[in-house]
Amino acid sequence: MSEPVVVGQLGAVYGIKGWLKVNSFTDQPDGIFEYQPWLMRVGSGWREIKVSAWKRHNNGLICKLDHVEQREEAQLLTGSDIGVNAELFKALPDDEFYWRDLIGCRVQNTKGYDFGQVTQLMETGSNDVLVVKANAKDAFGQRERLIPFIVDQVIKSVDLAERIIEIDWEPDF
Repeated sequence: MSEPVVVGQLGAVYGIKGWLKVNSFTDQPDGIFEYQPWLMRVGSGWREIKVSAWKRHNNGLICKLDHVEQREEAQLLTGSDIGVNAELFKALPDDEFYWRDLIGCRVQNTKGYDFGQVTQLMETGSNDVLVVKANAKDAFGQRERLIPFIVDQVIKSVDLAERIIEIDWEPDF
């Protein structure tokens, strides 16, 4: 089994009957409940846990987990990462990617200049942005670059098999 994908985190306890607030990292916040079972990070490992109920509350989400009946039991889980098996994600068309698929890819421009490796992505509202850790001996002294993920204009191709993203971007920018 591959490493679970973190899709959220348990927040503060809600009430006295073991309910917890949920911080969802999914596009549609309540979409986190479509992925079952959840995996909770416990120490250096993961354990399976089932959601017995959930609902919207004010502007957030709360849930009830199986076998968590009291506030004190729920308090032990606050701050825990919520993971799911990657196999639960639907397959995407060839021209779409999950962010997790792009992390670790090498970034090079159409002239062959190696910008470094994608460490994360950011959502800015207008477009997503690749955060690229530059090579140790970057010719322009950069440590990190922010490159807009604009298909066709900046992003020319993504080869997940070779783990390379080709861009139309000058290294001195």
